[in-house]
Amino acid sequence: MSERWARSLLWTYRFVGAAAYPLVGGYVAWRAGKGKEESGRRRERYGRASRERPVGPLIWVHAASVGETLAIVPLIENILRQGINVILTTGTVTSARVAEERLGQRIIHQYVPLDLKPAVSRFLDHWKPDLAVIAESEIWPVTILELGIRRVPQVLVNGRLSDRSFKAWKKRPNVAEALFENLAHVVAQSDVDGERFLALGARPVTVSGNLKVDTAPPPADEKALAVLRRQIGQRKTWAAVSTHNGEEAVAAEVHTMLRGRHAGLLTIIVPRHPDRGPALVAEFEAMGLKVARRSKGDRITADTDLLLGDTMGEMGLYLRLTEIAFVGRSLTSEGGQNPLEPAMLDTAVLAGRNVQNFREAYQKLIDSGGAKIVRDRDMLAGAVNYLLNNEAVRHEMMAAGAATVEDMRGALNRTLKALEPYIQPLIVKSRLAETATRRE
Repeated sequence: MSERWARSLLWTYRFVGAAAYPLVGGYVAWRAGKGKEESGRRRERYGRASRERPVGPLIWVHAASVGETLAIVPLIENILRQGINVILTTGTVTSARVAEERLGQRIIHQYVPLDLKPAVSRFLDHWKPDLAVIAESEIWPVTILELGIRRVPQVLVNGRLSDRSFKAWKKRPNVAEALFENLAHVVAQSDVDGERFLALGARPVTVSGNLKVDTAPPPADEKALAVLRRQIGQRKTWAAVSTHNGEEAVAAEVHTMLRGRHAGLLTIIVPRHPDRGPALVAEFEAMGLKVARRSKGDRITADTDLLLGDTMGEMGLYLRLTEIAFVGRSLTSEGGQNPLEPAMLDTAVLAGRNVQNFREAYQKLIDSGGAKIVRDRDMLAGAVNYLLNNEAVRHEMMAAGAATVEDMRGALNRTLKALEPYIQPLIVKSRLAETATRRE
């Protein structure tokens, strides 16, 4: 496909999306009915602002979901300290809550507009951002093209391209180049990600490391933590966190295999999607296991087998209850989940082999001895059993993981350095405006 045809294809996509715009209302309403959209703020998804634009320079920061939002918070806080306004868009209800908890009224939060020309144009016409900062792997063609038309600099930070995404883009290299040439800068997570963005036509590309390393460990409610620790007492524990379909059953089976060897063993299971809680309880009870649901405030008693962490925003609580954590989406699903939070909170990290989305983080943890890969259920049971029996080895893994995370820090400073040419003029503009206002 020639470059000319690639550009034509992108513009066709842009206008087809505009034609489809009147048909998306039912889809958004369906999502709202499922709790995936905030009903009272659905208009924001069509680019209709619910707030006035503040006076002065404005940076638009986009983070798709919870993980990206948490990773971008320190960057936003740094921008705010420079006296520049920030509008943060996210795509999920839970990420909106995280934004409220971590940043409050210091930023303007809106739900990201649908990647359709009428919605994006309406959003940009109102907010008129001076700079767009996009987190991780959110490549929305219409949004990127519309920002390009308005000559708004776009910087992709903490940039990542999964194996699947890279393979898909490589099949359409001219389309990728026609799209990525609109990005003013790509700040990639790893050398591999950087090479992939360069191969697809992005220029310039720098490598920062993972912004998620420079975040604080997930917090925990100290009172709730104390209550759960009292209920658990001296029992041995291990956790399976960020699990996906099928992995909860594996964790329950591991519990059944090990409870005869470790009297009073408590297994903590934290599904990636807590709304699966009722179905999981039924599955566990059919296996003859007694479950305490965190969402129901169930007490952990002497005969409780499993603590089901079916709540949002309490990962820090669950990880502080154990020294061993299996990180999901790695045995029965692909891609993996973030191992950095468990490592920050002094747990020995275990995972399946499918950890492509966090390849660099896992490689560093494995090389240092902070994480181990397991092949299947039996190998997971063996690893958990070994770590429960060997305190010295367990603590060596915990220390190695924490040290590895510390060594990986620095992505925030490198990202800020890459953003400096785009942010510095806005700082000057903001200060000049303040000076002019005082004189008046």
